[in-house]
Amino acid sequence: MKNILVINSSPRTARSHTRKLTETFVDSWKGNVPDATIVYRDLGLEHVPHVSENWIAGAFKPAEERLPEERKALLKSDEYIKELKDADIIVIGAPMYNYSITSSLKAYFDQVLRINETWKLNVDDLKNPYLGQLKNKKLFLLLSRSTQGFEEGGYNEKLNFQTTYLKAILKMMGIIDVEEVILDGELFGESNFQQSLINAHHQVTSIVTGLIG
Repeated sequence: MKNILVINSSPRTARSHTRKLTETFVDSWKGNVPDATIVYRDLGLEHVPHVSENWIAGAFKPAEERLPEERKALLKSDEYIKELKDADIIVIGAPMYNYSITSSLKAYFDQVLRINETWKLNVDDLKNPYLGQLKNKKLFLLLSRSTQGFEEGGYNEKLNFQTTYLKAILKMMGIIDVEEVILDGELFGESNFQQSLINAHHQVTSIVTGLIG
């Protein structure tokens, strides 16, 4: 049975489109696999600690050499990384904030991008210095954007620091099997937004159906 990790990063709750997309994913999965193993991580509603000097010092030492304060600084990182390692399927709900991602999601990635845990240094290739350690993961990015044109070739493509950053970070950890569901166009009340909303949820449902087979 697949282990699923669902990560929400929106600070909004009932009004969050990405939360509703992750809910659709979970509901569709549970509708087919009632006893599914699903772990939830809510970055939008919890405090995600920032990397500190003790964190950095501890991360670059063997575990047996870490000072008590360094081990303490890495506790949340250890927790997050275990969830990623245990998961077969990862679902991330991520709204675009200021052309990028929420600060809580950025802090999360700072916590999980750790040498000898999710990546190792590739000393033989300076052009490709990271060897990702998270293999055989399937990841879904369920994204929302208030306006349009951020896709490749779009008029806002150069301002898309959301998808480009997420894919780069995931690749650094070894996660390259990534699929996107994108909902955009709400801010200015585009006439086709409601249809886009329906299409996005239908796409999520279709993804689950395809995975379960």
